[in-house]
Amino acid sequence: MRIVIAEDDALLREGLALLLRAEGLSVVATAETPGAFLTAVETFRPDVAIVDVRMPPTHTDEGIAAAVEARRRIPGLAVLVLSAYVEPAFATDLLAQGSAKLGYLLKERVGRVEEFLDALHRVADGGTAMDPEVIGQLLARSRPDSTLSRLSPRERDVLALMAEGLGNSAIAEKLVITEGAVHKHIRSIFAKLGLAPDDRADRRVTAVLRFLESAR
Repeated sequence: MRIVIAEDDALLREGLALLLRAEGLSVVATAETPGAFLTAVETFRPDVAIVDVRMPPTHTDEGIAAAVEARRRIPGLAVLVLSAYVEPAFATDLLAQGSAKLGYLLKERVGRVEEFLDALHRVADGGTAMDPEVIGQLLARSRPDSTLSRLSPRERDVLALMAEGLGNSAIAEKLVITEGAVHKHIRSIFAKLGLAPDDRADRRVTAVLRFLESAR
């Protein structure tokens, strides 16, 4: 796996590179500015880009903008975004392009090496990895008049795990229920959110976006 890291904090940037190389992964370039990151992506064509949300010059959303631009320039590029805080708007901005090969984790997750590497591999393999803390805060903030109010508590649990990027078997394991029950809950979620089977959009992605949007 070839990786480019975009992070303006030198200690974290080099620490990430050392960690990934120790795991046998190839860090082909590191960058401390959005411009340098985009140049590295076009030069090295990595499998995955790890990008900080807040980068120079204003330290607001430059990292998100760079991630979106990188995926425009390199279609199919897997991107794992790291943030120090829960920022729902940034998560939805990323997912608006589609959920494949996208991740959004809090930086504290990097210290939990196994979880971090699992998320990285999940994104590289074409999946989604949303930080559980992000999902938890979004659940707590969702508006009472939201469409999500139609969902049962168990259906909200299933949708939250879908938003983290877990597949049906992993959801079943987490909730200690059968995969058949997970399928049933997901069908019910789609029905209550008005997502028809013939929708051209990926209903799983649309349901997750609906969930994220409810907390904005």
